[in-house]
Amino acid sequence: MEEDDDHGFLAERPIVATPKSGMKPHYHGHRDRLRQRFGEAGSTALSDYELLELFLFRSIPRADTKGPAKALLARFGSLPEIFGASERLLQEVDGIGEAAARDIKVAAALAQRMLKADLRNRQLLTSWSQVIEYCTAVMAHEDREQFRVLFLDKKNQLIADEVQQTGTVDHTPVYPRELVRRALELAATAVILVHNHPSGDPTPSRADIDMTKTIVDTAKPMGITVHDHIIIGKKGHASFKGLQLI
Repeated sequence: MEEDDDHGFLAERPIVATPKSGMKPHYHGHRDRLRQRFGEAGSTALSDYELLELFLFRSIPRADTKGPAKALLARFGSLPEIFGASERLLQEVDGIGEAAARDIKVAAALAQRMLKADLRNRQLLTSWSQVIEYCTAVMAHEDREQFRVLFLDKKNQLIADEVQQTGTVDHTPVYPRELVRRALELAATAVILVHNHPSGDPTPSRADIDMTKTIVDTAKPMGITVHDHIIIGKKGHASFKGLQLI
């Protein structure tokens, strides 16, 4: 019999018909085979929906998880989209209840923490792919604009990573003096600005360009360098430095 999970939100228990005595539900054998394939060959042996099935076993212990896994992929299109979706949207998918949605967000948070930890004690300007990977993981699938600042020390190592403002679907208010004040509090000598475009298109707008220039002009007299402004979208990212806008 499948072991029950007694960790609160890690155990979702939908009401299902009780099988006849001595009979296991049909999905038990499938779960055992999926676990065995993963144990013997690792994740490369499984498709995306099968990995999702495997992940959902503990969240949904008493029902077939193939349907919900395929429904998640059909709704959101990819694993990054699924793990970036809000709990509310996840629960709109057939078979995904509160516990399963919460588990998905916990897994997403763990992945983001791992990526962030990988940035610690690194010279960020020489670890650019990791910076982009982290920013994409935490921001690309947000449904509102966020303005994030990576504060760096003299060695361009990360001091702090902070969301300064959260706005609407297409606008985030940014206050350059507050940003500079915070940099001085942290003894940061440089910053990397990051914000997302929920539309998916990372192309800088005129407002983005003007706002960045104001921040650069405000920070420079205080000895704070703006290394770059990165815009994150579902379709990729844009670098102001790469576009020669800084």
